Amino acid sequence: MKPLETGSAPMNAALVLLMAAMLLLGGQGRAQDAAPTATATEDSQATPTATSASATVESPFLQDDLAVLVGNVQRPNGILWFQDSLFTVCNGDWTVYRIDDVTGDTSTFIFGVRNGNSLIAEQTGSGFNLWIPDPDNSTIWRVDHLRGAPARFTSSIEGPWGIARLADGRFLVSDTVSNSIIEIAEDGSTREAQAGFRAPTGIASDGERLYIANGGSARRGIEYITLEADGAYSEVKPLVSGLQNTSNLVMGSDNRLYFAYALGTRGVVGRVDPARCLEAGCRNQDIELIVFSDIAAPLAITLSDDMRLFLHSRFRPEIYWLQLPE
Repeated sequence: MKPLETGSAPMNAALVLLMAAMLLLGGQGRAQDAAPTATATEDSQATPTATSASATVESPFLQDDLAVLVGNVQRPNGILWFQDSLFTVCNGDWTVYRIDDVTGDTSTFIFGVRNGNSLIAEQTGSGFNLWIPDPDNSTIWRVDHLRGAPARFTSSIEGPWGIARLADGRFLVSDTVSNSIIEIAEDGSTREAQAGFRAPTGIASDGERLYIANGGSARRGIEYITLEADGAYSEVKPLVSGLQNTSNLVMGSDNRLYFAYALGTRGVVGRVDPARCLEAGCRNQDIELIVFSDIAAPLAITLSDDMRLFLHSRFRPEIYWLQLPE
């Protein structure tokens, strides 16, 4: 049989088939290595990807990257890192638990708080206080380091969810019933700071602005108001749109805003540099996706000063953690 010449039609056909097979195998390898994707929500355009910045997460952490710290709190809800401990509110037994952030050792801190989606802590001269919005009691509780009975600070907010404290001593609380942000003075008196939100959930402040999660609107995912020097508040402006079921907001020690939201039924965590979103607002493609988990949404999240992220599915006992790049 005469050998095939390089320029012959049979040889060209063989080369084409060989190249096609190589491309197919290469494409299959990339598909296997790719991170999972999720169906975009109505207001989003694409699954978020990491953006370039210092200490950037080049690809999101996945479920296998999360380590279980503890799983012995029956129905944990809000969670807070403070002074090498986690504090979480369990609405299964109306208890606030204290958890060692390294060993997971768990102890009862206080009994008597029925529920809490969020909580904050403040250092005092003699120790510290926890402030806990309890929507089941329409109450803001104060709990001190001596672990005495919870003290009722105010009961004039029907559906308190998120809480932040300003430098001058005022508190701001999101109310999911009135769809507003309520200001609480140090004497416990209240007034409406801003209204017209959509089921506002988590809030966080950087000292100049208050960021508000709209759990009831993907289009209005996260908004903000400016804290004026005279104690007034600016009009509401968009920060990040295209987020489904946004829950907790946390300001990190890296000055970025971290937030828990949903992609389908999965709980995910993203972050943005708020300064980049103030003028025109950010959309889905501007979010740096940090965690793409298999944990059911909604999530509760908190951050330590050294950038350890702690998270759990609300009312599920497993509390996970991972170290973020600093």
